[in-house]
Amino acid sequence: MRLRTSITAGLALLLTAGTAWSATPKAPPKAAKGTRSSARPASAASKSRVKKSAKHSRRRERGQTVPAPERISEIQQALAKDGSFAGTPSGKWDDSTVEAMKKFQAGHGLNPSGKLDALSLQKLGLGSHTAGVAAPMPPLANSSMADKAAQSAQRQ
Repeated sequence: MRLRTSITAGLALLLTAGTAWSATPKAPPKAAKGTRSSARPASAASKSRVKKSAKHSRRRERGQTVPAPERISEIQQALAKDGSFAGTPSGKWDDSTVEAMKKFQAGHGLNPSGKLDALSLQKLGLGSHTAGVAAPMPPLANSSMADKAAQSAQRQ
């Protein structure tokens, strides 16, 4: 009981001291006439700011970026090998490529949207082997852990 009352009294003291401290406004010191003040007017302070570097001021663009022409040619070659794309790979994502992708996706039980996605690339043999399987794993620190991981993967 003593402990509870002492804690309550201590908290009340801290609260009153805190409100008294925050209630007293602090005024900046006044400079004497003839001396220069170190404080600048707001307009002068805003003009002298250092510009941020362009690296930090650029915003990241939302959405998926367009694949490089080499990657599009690679996708068109894989679609042609499957028989979905008729023509020569041009490196441009045109209407014939979209139709070929739709045909490929429908033939492999995927959503026939005509857009690139991880599962379509994986079915084409151009995607990651772990796409849609599991979350990415952090790199292993030492080789003994890598050996254990390889052994456990072989067991499965």
